[in-house]
Amino acid sequence: MVLGEQAAALKWIGDLFIRLIRMVVVPLVFVSIVAGVAAMGDPRRLGSIGGRTLLLYLATTVVAVALGQALGAAFRPGAGIDFSGVAPKAVGAAPSPGEQLMNIVPLNPIAALAEGDILAVIFFSILLGVAIVAVGEPADQVRRLFDAGSRLMLTITRLVMEVAPFGVFALIAWVTGAVGLSVFQHVALLAGAVITGCLIQTLVVHGLLLRLVARLPALPFFRDIPDAVMVAFTTSSSAATLPVAMRVAEENLGVSHAVASTALPIGTTVSMDGTALYIGILSMFAIQAFGLEVTPVQLLLAGLTTVLVAVGSAPVPSASLFMLAAVLSTLGVSPEQTALVVGFVLPFDRLLDMTRTVPNNTGDLAVAVTVARWEGELDETAYRARPVE
Repeated sequence: MVLGEQAAALKWIGDLFIRLIRMVVVPLVFVSIVAGVAAMGDPRRLGSIGGRTLLLYLATTVVAVALGQALGAAFRPGAGIDFSGVAPKAVGAAPSPGEQLMNIVPLNPIAALAEGDILAVIFFSILLGVAIVAVGEPADQVRRLFDAGSRLMLTITRLVMEVAPFGVFALIAWVTGAVGLSVFQHVALLAGAVITGCLIQTLVVHGLLLRLVARLPALPFFRDIPDAVMVAFTTSSSAATLPVAMRVAEENLGVSHAVASTALPIGTTVSMDGTALYIGILSMFAIQAFGLEVTPVQLLLAGLTTVLVAVGSAPVPSASLFMLAAVLSTLGVSPEQTALVVGFVLPFDRLLDMTRTVPNNTGDLAVAVTVARWEGELDETAYRARPVE
């Protein structure tokens, strides 16, 4: 804050840190899922873990959408907003649910790995892991190869995390210097709604998931996940946080490798609680700003659409803004009006994006712990114990 815009001179350190993390994401996802599925020994266990994981992710996303709409109605951030002087920012059309499902199957697995298409990589990795299990003993060498590869990638992740304090410092310094906290003066109600929603989703919803569903104390969970939370906050990217989340899940929370390597990569693109919450709030913001009259059915349809676009949202910074058009169209908001909303929030979106990435990450970890408990794949002693620094 003292340096102001001169803090941009530190940005390259943060950018280097993000590049190091993103460097390991795709190979880590690939080898970890293959090794995890192959280690199960029974493809039916994959169906059990995957089905329960998806069910919980969808449940927390639905809660996040409802919470976002409720907070938008309570805070009324769009009431009296003046869009004069706002430069419209058009966004492209979001892909349809059918297109999203079709893109899960890669035309070329090697191209999917090269392009970092996480969902396609997950799909191919699961198939390869199932094939290794089906072939059995003749594929043992391949199974051992991927198991060793998984251990190597986790070791590389630990090495990369040695520079985390410097990268985190540089990223926060750059954002604070370039944007400044004073920007919240103009959007105090919207920022207040987002921050309040993220706190409730993280501490209450995810805490209750652990306490009531997994039957575990929530305090050890929140005590042991700061590494992943800080990387999620500073990078604003669920994908960039994945290597750290996997390490935290296995080493700090006692989640087995089989569950962590399946649930967390899926959560990178499917579990978007913060995104769903934010779009829910922005939906109410648009309704209030343009004085629209909407019916409960329209709000319900907008909520269902939000769940779909949140599931298909890319795990990269500000991706939720580019999914907004699909949701607002169900409320009767024109493309021109959507462009005004995006243009209004874009200048300060980075700070809010950092905030809403946190519940994305805590949701992934809470679901992984819950599924591991259900499957008997959780080391409760490790979960309850304080990790050794």
